[in-house]
Amino acid sequence: MKLLYKGKTKDVYALEDGNCILKFKDDVTGNDGVFDPGANTVGLSIEGMGKSGLKLTKFFFEKLNDLGIPTHYIDSDIENATMTVLPAKMFGKGVEVICRYRAVGSFLRRYGLYAKEGQELDAYVEVTLKDDLRNDPLITDEALEMLNIMTKEEYKVLVDLTKKIGSIVKEELCKKGLELYDIKFEFGRVGEDNHIALIDEISGGNMRAYKDNTYIEPLELEKIMLSE
Repeated sequence: MKLLYKGKTKDVYALEDGNCILKFKDDVTGNDGVFDPGANTVGLSIEGMGKSGLKLTKFFFEKLNDLGIPTHYIDSDIENATMTVLPAKMFGKGVEVICRYRAVGSFLRRYGLYAKEGQELDAYVEVTLKDDLRNDPLITDEALEMLNIMTKEEYKVLVDLTKKIGSIVKEELCKKGLELYDIKFEFGRVGEDNHIALIDEISGGNMRAYKDNTYIEPLELEKIMLSE
């Protein structure tokens, strides 16, 4: 396998058949040893996090594929913490899309003059550029189009998919007595027709979930979600 990209929480390899392999690591994003799904640095390493994150990702991606929602997922190997995916073209150098149901994290840091901690939000969608040097800046649909990163039509598809997938994840968490506060997605252009599809992962490492107002750590979240 040829290494294409070494990421914070995953490495990407190219296969001879044109597909790709994602290798999940035990590293998670955060600051000063504290996990934060919105951080753009590796904050700590949690043993077993890679396999755990892949198990939950497999659960959600297979569910989305069954529902006909476009993803890049093909298959996974839990033992080796790898996932086989379709190749995807990035929007620019990559964008992240956050769906927020409660005011926490960076939303509260930015809008604390108006928002109260934990205030309910109506599936509010934010798009940020993947840019560590500039702290992953927020960007609007107009600027995305002007900078030739994506069109306004693609932006609308992105937002619609984000809300649809977010509601599915939220509903699944609710079945286990958990509340989803926010979740971060990544999308890319996939296939010959360049359709927009969900890429990367859906795991405890890219969402905040609470039970009875208590934050649930990623490993614990995945244990709860995958328990019978």
